Amino acid sequence: MLARVAALVVTAAFLCATPAAAHHGHDSMRPTTNYFEECATDNYCTTDNATLTYFSQGSLAPYSRTQIRVVLENQFDPTDFTVTRQDPPSYDGSAETDIVYRLLPLPPGVAGVAQCDDPIGLWKCDQHYVTFHNDFWAQHITCHESGHAVGLTHPQNASPSLPGTHASFACMKTIDNYNVNGLGAHNVSQINGEY
Repeated sequence: MLARVAALVVTAAFLCATPAAAHHGHDSMRPTTNYFEECATDNYCTTDNATLTYFSQGSLAPYSRTQIRVVLENQFDPTDFTVTRQDPPSYDGSAETDIVYRLLPLPPGVAGVAQCDDPIGLWKCDQHYVTFHNDFWAQHITCHESGHAVGLTHPQNASPSLPGTHASFACMKTIDNYNVNGLGAHNVSQINGEY
């Protein structure tokens, strides 16, 4: 009887520790068994807490800054994140702005990229830069790169690995994600399970 109770407690603890993965059958919050590189300045990581601060640099046109605000307010703020625009931004110290959006040239064919600027520990980052190649992008690119900046992976980096077109990944799909402007239920559950 005692062994059965212990097994139930262990099972319950596992399910509570991984609600998003257990609910959807796959884990897509970094790190996964298919994407476990330590946090570094050349990749993306999970952010450091549930207060998600952001700033859009002046290199972005007013329209682009509005699109970023709309995506963060409509897609990320309804999750367990508390989203706040931080102006002026903080670029150093223990309370850096979590995501800084900017416009810089990127390699051909790359519309946007999220990269950690200040890794803390193995998996977390105090500040990400989300860089866009130009000011002419859709909301799905903002959703996709912001998703990386909070730790969401591509479907093929999930555990188990899935095709890049997997519909439950919504804006985090790597193939055919155009006009998918939202996070989708799976990504929301992953964020809420982590933060």
